[in-house]
Amino acid sequence: MLKSIHHIAIICSDYQRSKAFYVEILGLEIINEVYRQERESYKLDLALNGKYVLELFSFPDPPKRPSRPEGTGLRHLAFQVEDIDSAVEQLSQKGIRTEPIRIDENTNKKFTFFADPDDLPLELYEG
Repeated sequence: MLKSIHHIAIICSDYQRSKAFYVEILGLEIINEVYRQERESYKLDLALNGKYVLELFSFPDPPKRPSRPEGTGLRHLAFQVEDIDSAVEQLSQKGIRTEPIRIDENTNKKFTFFADPDDLPLELYEG
């Protein structure tokens, strides 16, 4: 029945700050951007390596998402990278702090976490 994940949607508190983070820092590509006057909302469609993956929304005064302590629901968004050490260094050069790199005890692959501007947990996973 299911073929693949089509996209992930994120609501942000500061649209321009989040747009800059996902486009300028993480390098996602803008596919389409619209302002929906009736909702006072931006919708930004983003691609990773040419594949549509993320929708970024803004709404007036959205409630803050609790990230810590972890609660029920979406835990984090993970991005696969070829070289985690290089990816962490690139983020560091752009002012983004990551947790120490760890090893997945089940796969022996390296991974780390960092956060977007709204403290949404993001993961880098080497593979």
